Amino acid sequence: MKHSLVRTAAALTGSAILTLLAIAPVKAFTFDETEINQERVVAIAQPRPFGGYQLLIVEQVTDRRQCWSENGSNPVRVDPLLVNFDFTGICGRATDSNGFSIRMGGTDLALKYSLSLEKIDGNVVLMGTSFDPNAKPIIIGRTNGDVNGFMKIALDPGWRFSKRAYQGKVLGHFYFTTSQTAPGETGNTGGNTGGNNGGNNGGNTGGNTGGNTGSSTFGDIATDIYAAEIKEAVALGFVAGFAQDNTFRPQLAVTREQLVSLVLESLKGIQGANIAFPSIVVSRPYSDVDSSRWSAGKIQFARDNKIVSGYQDGTFKPTQPVTRAELMAVMRRSAEFGLLARGMQPNLLAKQQPKTFSDTQNHWAAAIINQMSGYCGVASPLNEIGNRFAPDDSAKRNYGAAATLRMLKCVKAQ
Repeated sequence: MKHSLVRTAAALTGSAILTLLAIAPVKAFTFDETEINQERVVAIAQPRPFGGYQLLIVEQVTDRRQCWSENGSNPVRVDPLLVNFDFTGICGRATDSNGFSIRMGGTDLALKYSLSLEKIDGNVVLMGTSFDPNAKPIIIGRTNGDVNGFMKIALDPGWRFSKRAYQGKVLGHFYFTTSQTAPGETGNTGGNTGGNNGGNNGGNTGGNTGGNTGSSTFGDIATDIYAAEIKEAVALGFVAGFAQDNTFRPQLAVTREQLVSLVLESLKGIQGANIAFPSIVVSRPYSDVDSSRWSAGKIQFARDNKIVSGYQDGTFKPTQPVTRAELMAVMRRSAEFGLLARGMQPNLLAKQQPKTFSDTQNHWAAAIINQMSGYCGVASPLNEIGNRFAPDDSAKRNYGAAATLRMLKCVKAQ
């Protein structure tokens, strides 16, 4: 966690560790939108060094030099030429939620949905995930294939690019926009009240990364490799499913704030942990975590007990999906907290032979992943197959639940 939640990623060459929703305005703003030339903007699935993709938007601002080139089909490969020359004043670029968000039916959803790229059935899919765990993901576009390299994201029918505007001024922020209204919204033709009000109360009312159903019979985990562990985790009460359709949605990515909630709820099962969250948070635990946000108390507790840490710029970025490597860093700190709560030294004793993974040797979290693989198999191969850990892939709900359960059991058994 020391490295994973503090380090700053370099532009283009590496993925930002946790890079969404670094927005910390004190007051609410009403944002409008303005239409732009669709041919002068491209959304790109940018490969991460150790697997997975992050979202990149490039705009041709002037015609002095070409900002990107395209070739092939299914998927269309993109060469972002701006990495080879000074693109100042020529190309625009957006790499995180400061630069892009979703707008549906005239409503700015920047504080209600996060954007991520997920591999699904041979595609890399651009997906909007609500901070309300009961809301279904929104599919925005896809690469129509998967190759090793930069790929163009083709927007689904009804979606287009536009830009955010404020009091008549066009801003650099891009929208993925559609005239359809978001689930649960009524639309807003007069702009949208953004700021801090959109996502603070809808994130998680059940104290876990699921929704509000305690059922462990989910139709979508029948063939999941982690089905038994998911059921056990649900029975212990630190994770739940989605009430409206009785699903678990095992392939949804876990965000930073969801991970905090997940581990803290699990650690309540350790005698002596004494985990209690303030009902009222007086001040922001981080500049981008409003005191009224659903996760503020938990983030504050996790920060004060050194389970998580923020960025050097004072942000926490609560909605960014967590990578599998970052998950392991949090698991280690959580285990150390649990051992201290039991009155023991925070030394994680190996319970099995640590595993050698084929893709972690030069990774910043190599030692952590190795250690956690020996600690009751908390770190295990991707989908429990082969010897790849895929450290930079996003951690999914199924593995998040299983890894947390293994950590909890190991702490109790030490």
